[in-house]
Amino acid sequence: MEREWRAQAQALLAVEPAPQDAAPAMNLVHPRSACPACGATIPAWRNIPVLSWILLRGRCADCSAPISARYPLVEAGTALLSALLALRFGLGPELAGALLLAWSLVALAIIDLDHQLLPDSITLPLTWAGLLFVLAGRSAGSQVFAAALPDAVIGAVAGYMSLWLVYHGFRLLTGKEGMGYGDFKLFAALGAWLGWQMLPLVILLSAATGAVLGIALIAAGRQRREVPMPFGPFLAAAGLVALFIGPELMSAWLGPPG
Repeated sequence: MEREWRAQAQALLAVEPAPQDAAPAMNLVHPRSACPACGATIPAWRNIPVLSWILLRGRCADCSAPISARYPLVEAGTALLSALLALRFGLGPELAGALLLAWSLVALAIIDLDHQLLPDSITLPLTWAGLLFVLAGRSAGSQVFAAALPDAVIGAVAGYMSLWLVYHGFRLLTGKEGMGYGDFKLFAALGAWLGWQMLPLVILLSAATGAVLGIALIAAGRQRREVPMPFGPFLAAAGLVALFIGPELMSAWLGPPG
């Protein structure tokens, strides 16, 4: 993303691109995984989740540079999350949709933690996929995602517009930006998958958790008040909670219908 932005800025300013920006395209498919320390290409048998890290003893096979333990922890955590989803929804198309949503949320949370960015290449397809899954699921009698396609469409619109209004209201009052546009798009994606009815629960959980953690980190001296915290991980975590037990939490919150 940063290379694309630099390339666009250089083209706009008619500036000769830097050598590192003239390299081949980089995305999730190309080029192959490589060691960030020495640049050696990682073959598939050394890129098996968790197992390869254990066999390599947490070090690159070519240069012996340490490999962060976060890799196997995220991989193992995602595997556990996938198993819990299988237990929750059973095998079938509903599980496929739940896995797609959960894996995307994990990736977005980690990227936002590292770079404070929520890539359009994940959030936008996730929104469209949610609408399509709800459309297909309603035809097949699915009970996992939004209750009906109108609920999903309203959820996507309401998710985006609600945070858009908060963002611009905060900027008008303080002159500062409280969040990024990626947060709007992620909230829209959650609205598309879960329906507008789940949006209050998601925003309440994410805002409360973010506020408590932020205050705790500031009090402990681990976070400066003027440094923004990424909001995407809190939205992603709240979305996973809503995916697992959203209807039960809403019933406990609002009481049984009727």
